[in-house]
Amino acid sequence: MIDLTWKLFSQTGNIETYLLYKELSSEAKKESTVLSDRKNDSPVESN
Repeated sequence: MIDLTWKLFSQTGNIETYLLYKELSSEAKKESTVLSDRKNDSPVESN
């Protein structure tokens, strides 16, 4: 979806499309950070 909005913006120059692209990019980055934090916070099993 992010790639589609960027392609559409680059072809049209529509500022609303660019703002949508930035919003989607920001949300994707936040999700990635949250998932990474959860992965790092999981308990480590010791033998």
